Amino acid sequence: MIGIILNDNAYEQDIRELLMAFFPGRSFVHEMLPGLELCLIGEVDENREWFRMQVVFWGDYSPLVWGTSPAERQELDHFDEPIRVDYDNRTETKNKIKRRLYVTLKALTGRGLPWGSLTGIRPAKIALTMLGQGIGQKAVCDYMKETYFASDSKAKLCVEIASRERELLSQLPKGCGGDSYSLYVGIPFCPTTCLYCSFTSYPIEKWQGRVDEYLDALFMELEYAAGQAGKHPSSVYVGGGTPTSLPANALERLLEKLTDTFGCAGAAEFTVEAGRPDSITEEKLEVLKKYGVTRISINPQTMNQKTLDLIGRRHTVEDVRDRFLTARGMGFDNINMDLIVGLPQEEEDDVQRTMEEIKALGPDSLTIHSLAIKRAARLNTMREAYKDYKITGTQEIIDMAARYAREMGLEPYYLYRQKNMAGNFENVGYARPGKACIYNVLMMEEQQTIIGCGAGTTTKRVIPGENRVERVETVKNVEQYIGRIGEMIERKRELFFAFPFSAT
Repeated sequence: MIGIILNDNAYEQDIRELLMAFFPGRSFVHEMLPGLELCLIGEVDENREWFRMQVVFWGDYSPLVWGTSPAERQELDHFDEPIRVDYDNRTETKNKIKRRLYVTLKALTGRGLPWGSLTGIRPAKIALTMLGQGIGQKAVCDYMKETYFASDSKAKLCVEIASRERELLSQLPKGCGGDSYSLYVGIPFCPTTCLYCSFTSYPIEKWQGRVDEYLDALFMELEYAAGQAGKHPSSVYVGGGTPTSLPANALERLLEKLTDTFGCAGAAEFTVEAGRPDSITEEKLEVLKKYGVTRISINPQTMNQKTLDLIGRRHTVEDVRDRFLTARGMGFDNINMDLIVGLPQEEEDDVQRTMEEIKALGPDSLTIHSLAIKRAARLNTMREAYKDYKITGTQEIIDMAARYAREMGLEPYYLYRQKNMAGNFENVGYARPGKACIYNVLMMEEQQTIIGCGAGTTTKRVIPGENRVERVETVKNVEQYIGRIGEMIERKRELFFAFPFSAT
């Protein structure tokens, strides 16, 4: 248990997220209690000019590590001094507090983090912004290491991906810039809910008789979005959940509506996640082809049968191979596969076996995730039942998976991180030249407005020229989404009234 005691909570979340990275799985309290492993006490003066921080540590001490870089050692030299802050400049103040806390925790615990003090989900956005300002790659890499104490390998990966993102963005049609948008459609149904999953998803068996009700509500939201933002999104991404868990006739109804409402054939990319192999049939693949879907995902997560059984996926390794080869045979030439490193009970040789299987199939893109145990996942909500499950995620395993991806001719093109991620690592998307997912880059680096429609989706309105994003969300509960669809549309109406599109 970790204590955080502050006289001003403006930076409580930033402090807590860094503590979570050093002490995963711990609970947090905001008072001094017996049995604390560590307590951080922070106090800002009445003028909000100085922040003093004290860390009391009762854990197992290891030899103090006084920083492994000049920047870290310089910061640690002043660990007992107050920090000069400017509460009107949130970014600068946040970074100062996290830098001091990072070197202190590293000294106390004897270990560092691969991303240093960075806890945000978009580290590549920092590099992308700097490259866009004309700063050279080496200077950006040095900045990542000196400012955030990121490791050399992570800083280089970040800059490599940002450089590739810049190249990809420069090649997009002109309609993908300015006040344009991409469309995300959420289908919150799955065959089953996986052990690690926290996404908005409901077992399709329980909703078979009400799928049309959901689609009716979704279509109302889609029509409103098209009326406000225009009928020509840059890219369309149908995710979930598992969209192909819909019956074939419902899937066709959805794609017909999208095509009629948005002219998806003119989009630079049209993705449908066919994630679960047990949801894919030849009939459904024919529906995807009929409506011009250009990119699909078939996501095994692992190619080890014992793990598939453990995490609650009702399909076999052979099902993955069969559905992939069926899709290839039907002419799908941009197939993504998702994998997770750090699944329960998997060791390095299990991951290597998976990578060999994937290499033999030869997908066009591959997203390698590090396991992140979110609050709503059964691995967290039922942690006592799974407490004996071993979760192994190491840099060596991550590096091995990355080597396999590069051997397959895939290059890293986007990156993001999540809270509670095993090993404090990252998720990286790899793709063959010309096969990178446009939507992923536009969404992750917040380069374009994303309109989300469906239960549990987020609309992110990028304000042109202001480096600002405004958000609205829909409710996650499907029953409530259907019953409150008018309210969901009203939320969008308020956002689009405050920040209207320049043309529709």
